[in-house]
Amino acid sequence: MAYGDALTALADPTRRSVFETLREGPRSVGELARGLPVSRPAVSQHLRVLERAGLVRARREGTRNFYSVDGDGLAELRTYFEGFWDEALAAFKAAAEIDQGGEEDEPEDR
Repeated sequence: MAYGDALTALADPTRRSVFETLREGPRSVGELARGLPVSRPAVSQHLRVLERAGLVRARREGTRNFYSVDGDGLAELRTYFEGFWDEALAAFKAAAEIDQGGEEDEPEDR
């Protein structure tokens, strides 16, 4: 999965809602559609986009498909976002060290 595909897939509010619902556990298309203002065929199309983006996977039981969050795809997306967090923490640390160093060099007023 490329993180760009995942971000594009999650940009749509309906797909994001479907994905967030799947955090609670596997669901069929019908179960997902009941909580959304779109048709079952529309939910199926959204699930296909999420599946191609590597964010959900399907498991067939008889005539029904059950969809769940794909942990591997989610881990890749998390790694992408953690890169921003790592950079932000490094910048904060550098700023704090500069600020701390600056205070030690300033003469005290007495």
